[in-house]
Amino acid sequence: MFLEFKKEVEHLLKEALEKASYEYKELEAGLDLEECEHADIASRVAFPLARAYKQPPKIIAADIVNRLEIPAENTLISNAVAAGPYINFYANDFFLHKTLQRIKERIWVAEKKGKIIIEHTSANTDGPLHIGHLRNAIIGDVLVRVLKRAGFDVETHYYVNDMGRQIGVVVWGAERIAFDETKKADHAVADVYIAANRMVEENSDFLKGVEELMRKYEAGDEAVVKRYKAVVKKCLSGIKASLERLNIQHDLFVWESEFVRGGAVKEVIRELKQRGNIKFDGSALLLKLEGIEKELVIQRTDGTSLYTARDLAYHRWKSNRCDRVIDVFGKDHELVSQQLTKALQILGVKAPEFVIFEFVSLPTGSLSTRAGRYISADELIEKIEERAYEEVDKRRKDLVEDKKREIAREVGIGALRYDMVKVSPDKHITFDFKDALDIEKKGAPFIQYSHARACSILRTAEARGFSVTDYDAPVSLLTERSEKELITKLSKLEYVVEEAATALKPHLLAKYARELAESFNLFYKYCPVLNAEDELRKPRLVLVDAAKTVLSDVLHLLGAEAPEEM
Repeated sequence: MFLEFKKEVEHLLKEALEKASYEYKELEAGLDLEECEHADIASRVAFPLARAYKQPPKIIAADIVNRLEIPAENTLISNAVAAGPYINFYANDFFLHKTLQRIKERIWVAEKKGKIIIEHTSANTDGPLHIGHLRNAIIGDVLVRVLKRAGFDVETHYYVNDMGRQIGVVVWGAERIAFDETKKADHAVADVYIAANRMVEENSDFLKGVEELMRKYEAGDEAVVKRYKAVVKKCLSGIKASLERLNIQHDLFVWESEFVRGGAVKEVIRELKQRGNIKFDGSALLLKLEGIEKELVIQRTDGTSLYTARDLAYHRWKSNRCDRVIDVFGKDHELVSQQLTKALQILGVKAPEFVIFEFVSLPTGSLSTRAGRYISADELIEKIEERAYEEVDKRRKDLVEDKKREIAREVGIGALRYDMVKVSPDKHITFDFKDALDIEKKGAPFIQYSHARACSILRTAEARGFSVTDYDAPVSLLTERSEKELITKLSKLEYVVEEAATALKPHLLAKYARELAESFNLFYKYCPVLNAEDELRKPRLVLVDAAKTVLSDVLHLLGAEAPEEM
């Protein structure tokens, strides 16, 4: 509903500006609408107009308000006032009523948009995911959920690197070192990779063996292809299991070797030779890119391809299948994203949109896989579920063991996911188990607890024979500030989804979820529900039911569960 309210404000403002003959269309900030503490929405348009028309902004704001014509009926706006240079707009009771009705009917008015392919996670298949991969996967998954809710047809890709040196080392090592079948598949692969990599680094003849394997795989040698596929699929099975624990799935696992054997990579290299600034430095083919100092290496002297050319072929293939391509990359791939953009321009392919995220650290330090020093995603998941279980066991001795474990899993995964997206992707984060699970820190457990609290109120009300879904109860009785603020906050989910989808910033949704939980708890603190008078209890129970619905929705969008008890 807030989107509709905002659109009505925009329409009335434009009419008033045109009546006053103010030229606003060329203003950089447009109508400059913003949420604010003193109104449901405010406009700062008087500031740029004041500079353009050489008048005090408060005079212009007052002039605009005097020209506003708010309809007598069928409007969501109660009134508008000039507060100095600001123009403040306020929603009416009809807006509050319509908001609750929308939630009851679960009407989500999202205009159907185009198709997006979003690639995320795409970790090398030489071992398990670590915490950096988790941030990539969770940012990507929340974006997928948000974009779908915003009306896009979204296809999710995991780009399988089956041709890199690391995979060659694992395949070579697997012929000499047995996989530990007692371990999870991706961890067993990591053990072989670490041991084999040490052998290769110490003996150049072994490295030649790895390179020969890589050449045969690219050439399509059947026996070698079979060995590669077995190793990569083994590792992927473990990675998929880890992702499933985090409520993450991919629609397609796209193997980069497909673009080599299908001829797409050769075609890309041929076109770049024709159109690009190519040179040979004695060891490889280099592509000079305008505005980027570092040249892009696209082919070795022996004619074998590099990941750069394979990436270009993959992106061209993706671009032909959708309207938009989005890649979630770590900060260490920022140069790669710039090179991809420039090279794709040479090929006449629309560049992807990039979501670049900063790294994650733990209080304990490094996350390297090369030397065997890493903390896997599985270890993190186990640890946070274990910590969550300790908290549940401490607080809920009355629950059976299975229920405690279920709640611990839901709270632990929710806490992990929320902490990965609670700040902008371009901000570094330090993940701390204690903080993530602390309800006082107002992360996922706080939001989940708010949902569980709403469920508890409704269960008690039903046990006492009260109706909890009488959405025709008079909203006009909800006059307390905390009641109106909660309804207004509930109305903003679709607005925040649009914002997050447009900016590709999942932290906006995380921020909204926290603020919604805060609003609900303020309402709970100041407005008795079960013990209210009969006439007031009905609309307050409706408000609790609506809050439960939206809290559940926003938790789902964040990829977290919405427990009914904690």
